[in-house]
Amino acid sequence: MISSHPQSDPILVVDRLRKDFTAGKSGFFGESHSIRAVDDVSFTIDRGETLGLVGESGCGKTTTGRLVLRLLGATAGSVQFDGKDVLSLEASEMRAMRRHMQIIFQDPFGALNPRMTAGELIVEPLVIHGVDDHVARERKLRRLLDRVGLASFHAGRYPHEFSGGQRQRICIARALALEPAFIVCDEAVSALDVSVQAQILNLLQELKRELGLTYLFISHDLGVVRHISDRVAVMYLGQIVELAPRGPLFQSPAHPYTQALLRSVPSAAKGRKSFFTIMGDVPSAANPPSGCRFHTRCPIAIARCSTEPPTLRELAPGHTVSCHLAGSPANPFPSV
Repeated sequence: MISSHPQSDPILVVDRLRKDFTAGKSGFFGESHSIRAVDDVSFTIDRGETLGLVGESGCGKTTTGRLVLRLLGATAGSVQFDGKDVLSLEASEMRAMRRHMQIIFQDPFGALNPRMTAGELIVEPLVIHGVDDHVARERKLRRLLDRVGLASFHAGRYPHEFSGGQRQRICIARALALEPAFIVCDEAVSALDVSVQAQILNLLQELKRELGLTYLFISHDLGVVRHISDRVAVMYLGQIVELAPRGPLFQSPAHPYTQALLRSVPSAAKGRKSFFTIMGDVPSAANPPSGCRFHTRCPIAIARCSTEPPTLRELAPGHTVSCHLAGSPANPFPSV
């Protein structure tokens, strides 16, 4: 099921996306086995929108982002970007498509070649795609540096000479060099100090407004996602379990996993001084539970949950959830 919402103008349509990895053999006579990291994932992103993708580590968020950009090959499903099927493009066509789809990685230091200057790193996409001549590239470099809050003299410095926040600004400038319409932000602020996170988030929002950008914002930090996203998709063990506009999702979460995630966010509010812990461990993706994958940790699970997989269904306009009990008297949108 592709989750859409009223008056949508999708730039990205992901339909039943799946990714299987083959794990190594265990033991001398062991057999290799398959791990389904992303399982039947569908969503849309409107032009100019930010979709937040959240969940615990290992749930498939980053893999989903890389499948969308075809940095990984998908096992099944489709990805339509601006009306074109990304997964079926020839190599030359995909190379041209990459001008419109970019990524900002989690680790800004690991994403930058230490032997290249900031200026060389930022204009590298222009060189690779043969855009502009040397003079035009230099002009564009100065504009990009200024746009992300760096000075022109920074162009001659190397990555190790910058702070973490400055390195991420270089990564953002590089992502903007080809004037893309869509950017995947893969944990783009998680490696930064809190004060620097706020600066980078504000920069991303300014760029979105001024350049009409569309973001897939991947994060495990619900506070960050609430600040920047228009809609939010919640992943658990390779599947989307809830997708809704930001307000309804944070005010009236319908899936027990979403509710548990929100309760686990530290708060200074009265009566919430301690952390809430989701019971149990995340099951192995190599051997997921039958039925609802969350039933082994769910406080309201019933017998049906262990045998029958739930499907995404719409509880309210634009608000879909994969839970047998969502909206029922057993789980009537409890507040968090």
